[in-house]
Amino acid sequence: MAGPSASGAAPDGLAADGAAERDRKLEHIELAGDRRIQLDSRFFDDWAFEHEALPEIAMDDVDTTVSFLGKTLRAPLLISCMTGGTDSASTINRNLAAAAERAGIALGVGSQRKALEASAREAQAQVATFEVRSAAPTVPVIGNLGAVQLNYGMGIEHCRQAVEMVGADALAIHLNPLQEAIQPEGQCDFRGLLPKIGEVVRELGVPVIAKEIGCGIRASTARALAEQGVEWIDTAGLGGTSWARIEAARADDLDLGELFANWGVPTPDSIQAVAGIDGVQVIGSGGVRSGLDVAKAIALGAKVVGLAQPFLAPALESADAVYRRIQRIIRELEIAMFCTGAASVQALHHVPLVKRPRR
Repeated sequence: MAGPSASGAAPDGLAADGAAERDRKLEHIELAGDRRIQLDSRFFDDWAFEHEALPEIAMDDVDTTVSFLGKTLRAPLLISCMTGGTDSASTINRNLAAAAERAGIALGVGSQRKALEASAREAQAQVATFEVRSAAPTVPVIGNLGAVQLNYGMGIEHCRQAVEMVGADALAIHLNPLQEAIQPEGQCDFRGLLPKIGEVVRELGVPVIAKEIGCGIRASTARALAEQGVEWIDTAGLGGTSWARIEAARADDLDLGELFANWGVPTPDSIQAVAGIDGVQVIGSGGVRSGLDVAKAIALGAKVVGLAQPFLAPALESADAVYRRIQRIIRELEIAMFCTGAASVQALHHVPLVKRPRR
């Protein structure tokens, strides 16, 4: 399968495929908003805090601030990477950015691959859909490229361009073999990616975050990434949006999507596994739907917690709608912290969770 050229110029035929790519991005947005795409399993519900009837703190003592990528967040939250490359994606990203800045939380953008591959005629319009820094000048922003693209012509210069495009504080390198395997346009050569990721870590100049997109990361994979110098790993585990279902719907093969819908490492298990590896800091994401889920992810070992799907519908509405949703999640987190006696996020790391048997 032909990939982009090493120079970053669009390969033959890409300009003609631009409309098809925009259609793919639109399909992703539309399908991600469909409740039938979400998994039925709620893995965070398997875990519970023990209630502290005498917390010995006041609600006003609860402090949700954390440090992330050299900046202070008002809460340990990341709006996870979603989209880019279409008019609707541009609206989504602008609303997410404005809300993230107002709330003081981190923001990731969707895959920037097509903006880097675009023809000269389309490049400006593509890049504009990722323009978030003007609306979010002070919070951490994370760029995004697929790891497999390192086997299809992209290299360190493309990674630098992705960082420059959004003024990123870090670059997420996403790992998505299941999505690529089912996606009609999938790129499935994942050979030799570890040393290439290591080269990006050493040469890029900003932190590299290795992330899945919904199937989780197991301990051995995280350990291999850590050996390449990766310090931040985003679990993006099983339990939320099913990209198997999304890509199978696009491929008109719903049975295939159902077969692999529950493929992966549940997010709580992935957080625990990755948090146990020296030198690695965890972003817990995948099926996080509330501030209570955020609290559980932190207690399991996450330093920061990512959410995407809860912000999609509000982002199609307005920045204010996204901000209200963020504030609701923070309020839920504060209540969970208060009722466990954890006055800080650091203290929440030491609050035990009890795993309930599945019914």
